Amino acid sequence: MSEFFHDGSRQLQDRFETRPLADRLVEAIVSSQISPEDKAFIEEQNMFFLATVDREGRPNCSYKGGSRGLVKVVDEATLAFPLYDGSGMYISAGNVLVNPHVSLLFVDFQQQARLRLNGDAFIQDDEPLLNHWPEAEMVLRVSVREMFPNCPRYIHKMELIEESAFVPKAQCETPAPAWKHLEVVADVLPPRDAHLAGQEQDAAAALNRS
Repeated sequence: MSEFFHDGSRQLQDRFETRPLADRLVEAIVSSQISPEDKAFIEEQNMFFLATVDREGRPNCSYKGGSRGLVKVVDEATLAFPLYDGSGMYISAGNVLVNPHVSLLFVDFQQQARLRLNGDAFIQDDEPLLNHWPEAEMVLRVSVREMFPNCPRYIHKMELIEESAFVPKAQCETPAPAWKHLEVVADVLPPRDAHLAGQEQDAAAALNRS
């Protein structure tokens, strides 16, 4: 418990008289291993929130979405997930290269349940799971430091209407996002996307001729 809480947490626990409760909860629900129940919950989710920090400790939070099975539990202390084509800024992945500390938040809005996981992330060359997710650019692995469920009382109950059409799937062409057709990025797209440049203008011209 002395390692789980720092002085800031202890100060507020003492102020609001929750230190015994906090210590009891750490004993009861915090674990460094992924149980079979946790594995089933994690691998059932199609999205999660990823928090990373840069070299100076400044945080960045990112939404990661995909199909169910987006995150794979490799073993009781490790999980992995893909990083797909994005904006090209590589903020989360770049942070991991300079500071491995990450936090993942899984929320099931239909079942109103959530799970928090903290650990150290890394990206390895010759990743054997790279082909597990179609179109994955790289795979991020996380070694679990601690994980625990959170009280679900403030989770709004929501229902999935449809999955994003941009989620990569095997043997299915993934459409390009509209922003890659914008003139503002036409001259700086990476080579793999260079063919998308100017399509915004072409579409507008075709509309004007009709």
